[in-house]
Amino acid sequence: MRDIIAHRIAGFLLALEGIGLLILVGWQVVALVGGDTGILTTALALLVLTVAGAAIVLAFAVATWRRVSWGRSGGIVTQLLILAVALGAATGAYAQPFSALLLAAPALVVLATLIWATRTSAPREASDEDAGTEA
Repeated sequence: MRDIIAHRIAGFLLALEGIGLLILVGWQVVALVGGDTGILTTALALLVLTVAGAAIVLAFAVATWRRVSWGRSGGIVTQLLILAVALGAATGAYAQPFSALLLAAPALVVLATLIWATRTSAPREASDEDAGTEA
């Protein structure tokens, strides 16, 4: 039962991240249509990459919800990438610590949930008591 709960929570949180990316896509489309972009080709490339990222994260969410291991693995890699971006936002000449915190906090929560889901799906080893009865 804990296995199902852990996967459902992790899948739900990944789905929220995917929905967040879709909201970002909407914002990019509005900026593109409104002429708020400097270079059209760059804006279109960023839009395509964001759509692809949203689709991938949502696929990880569905796979995690269904307790498929590649969904958890992909979700963990995604969280590590988000944490790398947050670290970059927190350091450097143009550091934005608040933005870094807004990126890092949810990523850490989702990462912990994905690790919990991974731990609950691992096969259990036989305890010492069970091993003693077989002999």
